[in-house]
Amino acid sequence: MRKNVIFFDLFRLETILERKSALFSIVVIGIIAILAIPVIIPHILHGFHIAHIFLHVGGITLAVFITLLATIAYFRLRTKRLLLSAIAFANFIVAESVLLIDATWPSIYDLGEMPLLEVGHLLTFSTLGLLAIGVFRND
Repeated sequence: MRKNVIFFDLFRLETILERKSALFSIVVIGIIAILAIPVIIPHILHGFHIAHIFLHVGGITLAVFITLLATIAYFRLRTKRLLLSAIAFANFIVAESVLLIDATWPSIYDLGEMPLLEVGHLLTFSTLGLLAIGVFRND
């Protein structure tokens, strides 16, 4: 009976949020499961291009994980620095997603005269700006 209690205790939301290794594993499996069919599998035999795609998938995975950690920390401590950090990492998720779309389907999704690659770079730069504001902020 005690084994069942321990097994179900591992899958409680509070336990998952407390154990960073479990949260990281869930994020990795979730991101790969979401991106497997539309992004990863069609490019699996494209040589070094798949390495470029995995670079962006890894960036999205780490950004999601750090965004979750920063959000959890913000709701515990309620500081503006943590809020800015959570927003910055969420912005990095968007930036990496845009760069992944551009790496997967180049020149299909341009925004008028601006290539999607430049949008991704602008979002990455704004992430650095938000993180810098959070670091230099006097609370």
